[in-house]
Amino acid sequence: MTRASPEPLAEDDALTCAQVLRAAILLDGPVPISHFMAAANAHYYATRDPLGAAGDFVTAPEISQMFGEMIGLWLADLWDRAGRPACRYVELGPGRGTLAVDALRAMTAAGLAPPVHFVETSPLLAAAQADRVPGASHHAALADVPDDLPLLVVANEFFDALPIRQLVRAAGGWRERHVGMVDGLFLPTVGGPPLDAILPDALRAAAPGSIVETCPAAAAIARALGERLAARGGAAIVIDYGYAGPAVGETLQAVRGHAAANPFEAPGECDLTAHVDFATLAAAARAGGAETHGPLGQGDWLRQIGIEARAAALANRPGRTAEVVTALARLTAPDQMGALFKALALTAPGWPRPEGFA
Repeated sequence: MTRASPEPLAEDDALTCAQVLRAAILLDGPVPISHFMAAANAHYYATRDPLGAAGDFVTAPEISQMFGEMIGLWLADLWDRAGRPACRYVELGPGRGTLAVDALRAMTAAGLAPPVHFVETSPLLAAAQADRVPGASHHAALADVPDDLPLLVVANEFFDALPIRQLVRAAGGWRERHVGMVDGLFLPTVGGPPLDAILPDALRAAAPGSIVETCPAAAAIARALGERLAARGGAAIVIDYGYAGPAVGETLQAVRGHAAANPFEAPGECDLTAHVDFATLAAAARAGGAETHGPLGQGDWLRQIGIEARAAALANRPGRTAEVVTALARLTAPDQMGALFKALALTAPGWPRPEGFA
């Protein structure tokens, strides 16, 4: 492995994410994928608004108001059938606040107007959220949200950005994948002690070169969410792209300028994500005491809770038909977001069964 000297910096230059990672690797050796991804995404989200045409990607709330409205009505229905308790609305990673604006509007029409709490670590996005939803409280973690009332929680494209570990089947057993430096480039490598014991039995005998991904941070948050719901009541909806794992295969990816990028080429300058293992999320939430429903394809879920009726109403407005038809297809069609994106519901024991989940 090449051990070159870090690039010289002027006294007034700020270190880039790549320079910080490069210095750490040259000093102590390769870092786990999870450390690389965490550092890259922390810098990325702290230094830009990544959403929209001028950013790197577009999420469902930015495609159409229907998405947030359906989530708001879904929550309001659960709250109503649970006896209309005092509660808090909590959104994990709320982007610009677009989903919250649409959801809260729909909830208010149904008689539900809870205090709003955003779990957000990006100062830039927190400022945008404060403009869109005045009076919202901001927190660095779910644990900081007051623990006194039932929670109505939304996590849309939140879990996919959490740092993953990658385990590789090497000649001598399963090892962790790291990121090192070769000729000045960030490249994946394999090292560390054997990790066969932590692999599920069904995956341990996978072929050499196979990769298994885990996300301890996601499991920890799902369990904590399950514990909060079990203790105080409430419900949560998790929507993200992913699979019902565990499974073999690499899903780490990067997006920059609405196009695929090399995850190792420019850390901190592109969005790093991985597909969500919904089976593990659900198991963690159940371990915390919550009941789970799904996962179900986003398209199927949205149709079952009435998005087509909402689309028909919006399409009747002058000049909006083509826009609404296109948005509905993007959100629900199997070859767009309808199948890859999935919905998982969590409810407190004793709360009603949520709509859309058979």
